[in-house]
Amino acid sequence: MEQFIDNLPSMDLMRSEKMTFVQLIIPAESAHRAISYLGELGLLQFCDLNADKSPFQRTFVNQVKRCGEMSRKLRFFKEQIIKAGLLSSMHPVSEPDVELEELEIQLGEHEHELIEMNSNSEKLQQTYNELLEFKMVLQKAGDFLVSSNSHAMAEETELNENVYSSNGFIETSSLLEQEIRPGPSNQSGLRFISGIICKSKALRFERILFRATRGNMLFNQAPADEEIMDPVTAEMVEKTIFVVFFSGEQARTKILKICEAFGANCYPVPEDITKQRQIIREVVSRLSELEATLDAGIRHRDKALSSVGYHLTKWMSMVRREKAIYDTLNMLNFDVTKKCLVGEGWCPIFAKAQIQETLQRATFDSNTQVGIIFHVMDAMESPPTYFRTNCFTNAYQEIVDAYGVARYQEANPAVYTVITFPFLFAVMFGDWGHGICLLLGALVLIAREKKLSTQKLGSFMEMLFGGRYVLLLMSLFSVYCGLIYNEFFSVPYHIFGGSAYKCRDATCSDAYSVGLIKYQDTYPFGVDPSWRGSRSELPFLNSLKMKMSILLGVVQMNLGILLSYFNAHFFGSSLDIRYQFVPQVIFLNSLFGYLSLLIIIKWCTGSQADLYHVMIYMFLSPTDDLGENQLFWGQRPLQIILLLLAIVAVPWMLFPKPFILKKLHTERFQGRTYGMLGTSEMDLEVEPDSARQHHEDFNFSEVFVHQMIHSIEFVLGAVSNTASYLRLWALSLAHSELSTVFYEKVLLLAWGYDNLVIRLVGLAVFAFATAFILLMMETLSAFLHALRLHWVEFQNKFYYGDGYKFRPFSFALINEDDD
Repeated sequence: MEQFIDNLPSMDLMRSEKMTFVQLIIPAESAHRAISYLGELGLLQFCDLNADKSPFQRTFVNQVKRCGEMSRKLRFFKEQIIKAGLLSSMHPVSEPDVELEELEIQLGEHEHELIEMNSNSEKLQQTYNELLEFKMVLQKAGDFLVSSNSHAMAEETELNENVYSSNGFIETSSLLEQEIRPGPSNQSGLRFISGIICKSKALRFERILFRATRGNMLFNQAPADEEIMDPVTAEMVEKTIFVVFFSGEQARTKILKICEAFGANCYPVPEDITKQRQIIREVVSRLSELEATLDAGIRHRDKALSSVGYHLTKWMSMVRREKAIYDTLNMLNFDVTKKCLVGEGWCPIFAKAQIQETLQRATFDSNTQVGIIFHVMDAMESPPTYFRTNCFTNAYQEIVDAYGVARYQEANPAVYTVITFPFLFAVMFGDWGHGICLLLGALVLIAREKKLSTQKLGSFMEMLFGGRYVLLLMSLFSVYCGLIYNEFFSVPYHIFGGSAYKCRDATCSDAYSVGLIKYQDTYPFGVDPSWRGSRSELPFLNSLKMKMSILLGVVQMNLGILLSYFNAHFFGSSLDIRYQFVPQVIFLNSLFGYLSLLIIIKWCTGSQADLYHVMIYMFLSPTDDLGENQLFWGQRPLQIILLLLAIVAVPWMLFPKPFILKKLHTERFQGRTYGMLGTSEMDLEVEPDSARQHHEDFNFSEVFVHQMIHSIEFVLGAVSNTASYLRLWALSLAHSELSTVFYEKVLLLAWGYDNLVIRLVGLAVFAFATAFILLMMETLSAFLHALRLHWVEFQNKFYYGDGYKFRPFSFALINEDDD
């Protein structure tokens, strides 16, 4: 058996690529080029040899700062280009490479020029806004003053005609009456302030003015004819023109302060209409000149931004690469002579030749006399985990890695997740109508793969696009399970021939199950359509799906335990095989493997035995006669044997391993044996050179408690995990019943009315419910439950998940967020 396993061909995704720890000694003059070439190759992960130093104490901190400053300038250019509505060139232009120092000078010049242009543009825009406001205030306030003057003249004429008509009254009129007689505003003390304010502040502004002057003012307002652009935000703002009439110097001071507090701009408006018209003409003339100047400035700035935008993508990529190179160089150490940089890191064994070739090319291109030394070293720490994935397997690997990255060389659950994950999803989601809808969505994403991979997607779309192949297999398996369940939007079809049942006589045509008899062979594939709508539909489907869930669960848990054997065999841990794998297989299959066997026998024989009764009394009364619940000859003695095996398996898991470990540890440090102990528990504590560890490193009580927890967890988990697989039945039932409710109570109900509007409304509600509840919420629900079954029920049988990912230095992995 072991020889057969050893002769099996290796599988890239089954275990991590073999890694090796290497050291590089690079001459200082070729260090930059060597790291650059390694970044293009992307197969070497550097270790930080300066972890104890802060970022400001590292050798190349000034170069990193310069790159950071250039990144800031490039982001500033990008923001200005977007703000101006221009498009930067998405494809880098082909031109000779510029040096970093030259690029730094160019960016500084461009930034200075652009800041100066923006400053001038803001000043011009501010002047333009003030003149535009002044023009609108002159026009609107002039209208207010003309209307108030005409009103005053009418009152004065009426007063002269009616009140002061008699000559004697003029001499005898009181001082008060003379005081209230209308006259020019400067004689009576009535004054005004005109200006403009944001429309959103006008109401509060008026209230504050009223309270500050205690109502001794007249407030006139009118909306501005044009919106005014804010020079800072470049947004158009609605404004309101106002004129406040008041009396007294104290009121004037208060009003001016309130105007200042509200950001209102006040402009002087002469009362003379001739002067108003003359000023308006001057303002209009200056506005036209400013418009021409602003347009010329905007054209000049857009031209400058376009020239920058033409190279922006290439420059940003170059600066990102340079910053990544210097960040990596900061992880290296100078040797004693300060002439060479020493670096250490991990690389896959298959990449050693490529890395050496790359380093030789860097030495040649640098014209240096001293070559780069590359050699393999022994490492104390565990290597990183590296799986070579493609666009199909990557999403499944990400699902597994979200739980935990595999320990180095540990069996990778993603190999099996590729099939088991979409299949278990489909068991819960099985409906070939809904499956076809998901399939169409997956095919659209795959068909537009090249286009979408170059676009920046939202978080939801990015997640959906990343899992397009997961969605593809989920939909295909959903179609398959839907055909087994014989459900197309909850409606059964006679796809694979006629039903095996027919009516005994004509009277049973309206009764679903009463009078039905089996007259031909069983329906060839899936559930017979005659079950749909029958009185025994739910009991039959519940029994079928519940038993099927247990069978699937026991098979997947056995697969997990089998993988623990392959792990133990690979790492050479005979203890794990004898005292973990064997008792776990015996315990699980003595109970739930036996239950699975009973289910299959009951299906094959058509027996009416009660399996609940059999399993309960297997524990309570194992020696009692089974009676009508006996499914096969010799069942009772077999149950007693299986029960005894399950009981024996618990101490088998718990006691031998800790005591054997203690014995081996004691012997090793007494000099009797120096054999390597390759158990997974010891791997947690000691490295391959464990002979150099101290005697106190082994703690028997800790090992025993760990083993006890592990054993109790497995025994309890065997029951709870099997019960957990019943979610396959529950969610499948819920999906089927929801589909039936929407079909019968919405679509068929609406179709029963002879009214087009009601039918269309019913169709719309059915489509909405199918799309958002069944295709979105139910998909998400089934996805999360399938995720739980893999993370907890399957992976806890063999998967440690305490490794760390191989993260090579690669320019391809640098994104815009690294700026």
